[in-house]
Amino acid sequence: MPCGEAVAAGGAFLLLPRGVLLLLGVCSALSLEIKASPKVQAFIGEQVLLKCSFKSSSPITESLTVDWTYRPLTGGQMETIFHYQSVPYPTTVGKFKDRISWVGNVAKGDASVAIQSPVMSDNGTFICSVKNPPDVYHNIPQTMLIVTERGLSFQLTSAVLLSILVFLPSIIVVVLLLVRMGRKFGVLKEKKKSGCKKSSIEVSDE
Repeated sequence: MPCGEAVAAGGAFLLLPRGVLLLLGVCSALSLEIKASPKVQAFIGEQVLLKCSFKSSSPITESLTVDWTYRPLTGGQMETIFHYQSVPYPTTVGKFKDRISWVGNVAKGDASVAIQSPVMSDNGTFICSVKNPPDVYHNIPQTMLIVTERGLSFQLTSAVLLSILVFLPSIIVVVLLLVRMGRKFGVLKEKKKSGCKKSSIEVSDE
């Protein structure tokens, strides 16, 4: 019985024959552990890395295979876009032709790939699958790729925004006071330069 079917048996495992229980234990011991980023942000035209790492209880051999599959954001069937076994085999058809490359190292448990010149239509779900016989059963992590246009690199944090809101009015008031003082100083300077003397009437009025 495949491990998938055995696991599906759920709470009925106590009723299974002893041989099936032994098989369940073997499947559990031989399973791989795969980790991948749940979400990856990419920018149009800039290479994006899809990370995938794995741990296997068996030694790495030439039988190890890596498969990357893709499903568009709009839905549809999964399609294999990359295969690795000793050497990389990127897809030769479809939208990822000549745009996907191997950057992993299976000896270090790395099964990552890179996508060149991503576009918004690349948005979707990517799945990294690794098999290292006899380890062939593993979890299925999914990576959601979101491709957008690169905006301003500077982003206002809440602290920066709060500081601006607090200090901006004070800065405006200081600037206005400086401008007013500058104008007064300019008027006094002009009067001093003109050398005009006030009459006794003007003095008394003041």
